Amino acid sequence: MTLPTLFIPHGGGPCFFMDPAGGPPDPMWRPMQAYLAGVIASLPERPRAILMVSGHWEEPELTVNGGDGHPMLFDYYGFPEHTYRLDWPSHGSPAVARRAVALLEDAGFATKEDSTRGWDHGVFIPMMVAVPDADIPLVQLSLRADLDPAVHIAIGRALAPLRDEGVLIVGSGMSFHNLRARGPQVTAVADAWDAALTAAVTDPDPASRAAKVAAWEALPHARFAHPEAEHLLPLMVALGAGGDGPAVRDYADHVLGWAVSGYRFG
Repeated sequence: MTLPTLFIPHGGGPCFFMDPAGGPPDPMWRPMQAYLAGVIASLPERPRAILMVSGHWEEPELTVNGGDGHPMLFDYYGFPEHTYRLDWPSHGSPAVARRAVALLEDAGFATKEDSTRGWDHGVFIPMMVAVPDADIPLVQLSLRADLDPAVHIAIGRALAPLRDEGVLIVGSGMSFHNLRARGPQVTAVADAWDAALTAAVTDPDPASRAAKVAAWEALPHARFAHPEAEHLLPLMVALGAGGDGPAVRDYADHVLGWAVSGYRFG
């Protein structure tokens, strides 16, 4: 069975785990938490592994984290002390990592492996919600530091065979990510951006969809929504890996005054 691919929002820092007693998050984050908690059950079958691209890892050359289990990389700042003791003790999958490297190299992408880097919060925070028992192995793939959207769509296409091998391909980022613009005064612009992005992402023609999303900077308010592109680029990988199948928005909400969406392909 062919698995879909996903672009998920990973929230802000450790937003789902701010209560040291383990209580629910701020009400603002609860719809996102509920969406993430239902992701695995929504799939046609439980994946044997996850390959995730996070907006928090860039390398000059595509890099696959090929180890078997990783420490947490606490790459957020200024949060309560207990949030630096969070853990998601899942295993990696060296076999899936090797397969990903082979697919990428066959497509002409220079690729290297790193078996020691920890999972950044773009990985472990949403996975603590989506896979709380940490019982699905995970492989992380870096972004390429040039952040070229067409290249990252092509990277996704190269990885697409994994979908038929029980591997769930996930892009983890945020559809709106301007940390200097928050609150209700931002919402109208964020809504306009979100509508334009969603129209591009869900274009029923796969070629048109890819072309529009690759040209995302031409969409209304693009550089306001993403002064830097790294939180949007995981979307490109998920879209490319999704192939010619349907594309839908399967999550939509507002946080921090931002319109935030998640997408499913294939």
